[in-house]
Amino acid sequence: MRKSAFANRPGILVAVLLFNLLITSCLPKPPAESGDVNLTVYGFSIMKESLEKSIYPGFAAKWKAEHGQEVRFTSSYAGSETITNQILQGVKADIAVLSIERDAIRLKEGGFVTTDWHRFPQKGIINKTPFVILVRQGNPKGIHDFADLAKPGVKLIHPDPVSSGGAQWSVLAIYGSELVKSEKQSGEPDQARALQTLRAVWHNVISTPGSAREARTQFETGFGDALITYELEGLLMKQAGNAVQIVVPQATIFSEHPAVIVDRNVSANRRLVVDAFIQYLWSEEAQKAFVKYHFRSSTDEALNQENQELAKIEMPITIDYFGGWAKAYPEVIEAVFRDQVQRRK
Repeated sequence: MRKSAFANRPGILVAVLLFNLLITSCLPKPPAESGDVNLTVYGFSIMKESLEKSIYPGFAAKWKAEHGQEVRFTSSYAGSETITNQILQGVKADIAVLSIERDAIRLKEGGFVTTDWHRFPQKGIINKTPFVILVRQGNPKGIHDFADLAKPGVKLIHPDPVSSGGAQWSVLAIYGSELVKSEKQSGEPDQARALQTLRAVWHNVISTPGSAREARTQFETGFGDALITYELEGLLMKQAGNAVQIVVPQATIFSEHPAVIVDRNVSANRRLVVDAFIQYLWSEEAQKAFVKYHFRSSTDEALNQENQELAKIEMPITIDYFGGWAKAYPEVIEAVFRDQVQRRK
């Protein structure tokens, strides 16, 4: 049998091996080793400004200074129910910022979220905001509270509860407002009164866009007389020079927004960055950024004093008033709104 030409020349064989190693070391390295990391964040519609203008740059600069790595972000925004459905259908989000905790529960039940967000600071809630009413400059329809939206001739814009978490908060705000006020007046919450008000208000709804941001866009174009939305949307519209007024109801709900890790999509080489970004959302730097863009801090009420435009709510309520989302969704959104209001409109 003829031997290989290299068999009797070990020096040549070693040289060839060293040459191959040298060539391999000069080849382009995969992205995970190059120092660049990309995180994909899906957020409910009104998160865009605070995330892109402040939170992302702030975290990227901090991570770069501490670890020498560039962090870039890819984002998508829509109604909370919509982005949850998209993740359940397979989009590769690493992190989700949601309008309602029910959507976090849906992601957990679907096997996409395994890290318990309740173990994060503030039980996973990164910020909050009250629900208010936007009206045209001068308030020509004389709207001063949720019940006034039921007046004849009022044209109301309201996002769709099927796709928008903000819409579900709005339903709870209208219904809960009447419960709280009636309880203060008589000692007992009047469910019949709350149902009647919700039904009358919904009768005046002329458009149901897919998200709170889409509803704001419609209102900005001059469509409708009033819009129920997050306080920050009204403040951003005024900041942009829109001729609107903010009506603060006597009693209203504070929406609370959880952030979750979509564990199924997070690769091992990005896990450290994802964990760090999630924790950053409760840092003083991030909380101040949220307040700057008209959210309320979830960690320190004193930070809210830095934004003098935030309204004082006379009778604030939270989801706990309804027993949490585990009760609020089936007992109010489904049993009251969908069964007794929406289907009978």
